[in-house]
Amino acid sequence: MKKGKLSLQAVIIIFVCIVVALSLGITDLIISKRITSSVEETEKEKALNVAKMVVLSPQVIGALEGKTNKKNVQVFSNQIRKKTNVNFVVVMDMKGIRLSHPDPEKVGKHFAGGDEGPVLKGKEYVSISKGTLGRSMRAFTPIKNSQGKQVGAVAVGISLESVTKAVQKGRMGMVIGTVIGILIGVVGAVGLARYLKRILLGLEPFAIARLLEERSSMLQSVREGIIAIDQEGNITLVNRTASKLLKRAGLEGNPIGMNVEEYLPETRLTRIINSGESEMDQEQNLHGVTILVNRVPVIVGNQPVGAIATFRDKTEVQVLAEQLTGVRNYADALRAQAHEFMNKLHVILGLVRTEQYDTLAKYVSETVNHRETEVGFVTKKVQDPVLAGFLIGKLSFARESGALLSFDCANILPKPANSEITHELITIIGNLVDNAMEAIADNPIKKVELTLDYAEDILTVEVKDTGMGMTKSLQNKILDKGFSTKGDNRGFGLFLLAQAIERLEGDLIISSKPGKGTNFAVYIPYKAEDEEK
Repeated sequence: MKKGKLSLQAVIIIFVCIVVALSLGITDLIISKRITSSVEETEKEKALNVAKMVVLSPQVIGALEGKTNKKNVQVFSNQIRKKTNVNFVVVMDMKGIRLSHPDPEKVGKHFAGGDEGPVLKGKEYVSISKGTLGRSMRAFTPIKNSQGKQVGAVAVGISLESVTKAVQKGRMGMVIGTVIGILIGVVGAVGLARYLKRILLGLEPFAIARLLEERSSMLQSVREGIIAIDQEGNITLVNRTASKLLKRAGLEGNPIGMNVEEYLPETRLTRIINSGESEMDQEQNLHGVTILVNRVPVIVGNQPVGAIATFRDKTEVQVLAEQLTGVRNYADALRAQAHEFMNKLHVILGLVRTEQYDTLAKYVSETVNHRETEVGFVTKKVQDPVLAGFLIGKLSFARESGALLSFDCANILPKPANSEITHELITIIGNLVDNAMEAIADNPIKKVELTLDYAEDILTVEVKDTGMGMTKSLQNKILDKGFSTKGDNRGFGLFLLAQAIERLEGDLIISSKPGKGTNFAVYIPYKAEDEEK
């Protein structure tokens, strides 16, 4: 796990705990308010009911009218207080003088609290105030005689501490439920996290996201087309290259989610799922586009759960094969030189055995001078050893083929600043010379001229031949991919030539008339190595 990033288990536990705590906290807040309101209302009703019991007592009414002993009110009030479990029951006359009080010493004194005024005017109500017994909830009820005349009042008090304890008792169950809910949430979160971790093969979410991004980038960047299907044959993946090939084949729309048998029945991917066997390097016609396909099943737990097809345009494969001919040209050049020198050795051996030493000396001298002249001229004019070696090989190959290949270079061609130019030049010169050699193959005059000219950062490559030439319409088609007048599976050399010229941002001019040979002129920007330095 990366430093600073929480694990999946920690994230789930924290998230679940927060959600459970918030949910239960809000619920507790709402219910607590209701409980508090309910408890206060219950206590208020209780105080009022106790007060109503007192005001209906003939003993209390008689004492306030002076008909009975006032001391009996104290006894009666304390009995009521104890039986109903209230804080106090205070009976007062119309002047606010107490006839009863939990503390006998307070009897005969004025009622404390300052909230008794409205009850002495005949109003029933509940208030909260502080008296001799502390803050309490007080229910006031007027006392009236049988004629309806008010003779006094009663105040029944319930301590606010009692109300608070009742509320806390009601909330205790909710608090316990909240704690239990959080504990259950944590246990559930741990179980869920472990289950998800097992499904995700132990990977964390950020690791999965990184793998998904890498997978997507990789699939979209490859040159091969990729199509994947699931066990039901539904297409789950089509990369960018595959989309291009499908469009070339005339298949439009987004194939994701479609059944492969309906969208592309020629792919035969469902057969791979059923057989569980791979098919490699299979040629297939896709609505006129020939492709080379590899099909493999996707195996999970020894069971096929899908299949993948990777494919590429067969023409592109053929072009790659043609590009490999550059290596073949090197080999052919070496073979030609080896064959040429073997023939010369045979001549030398014959002259030695016949003891024609004067002729032998002359022949060796001419051979050495010619070789030194040819090799010396090429290496002097072309300072890039790779290109120079290639040109010497081509000259040897032409002599072996019975053709005259002349080479001229007006100015010295320095090594290029970028070595990639050398490889492109080999492609260009090699294809031009090979094309010219094929053009003169059936002509009595077999002559090809190769000229290099370097000036003002421009390299001119010119190849002339004495072949049959070309018509204007043929010149317009000669660079097309796959076009050839020499048979099938050809026509890629000049196409590669055109691509190389385009990569080098050069120009190509073709001059040709039927029966008068052909002239190819290529102009390429060429930066010398010393100029870059």
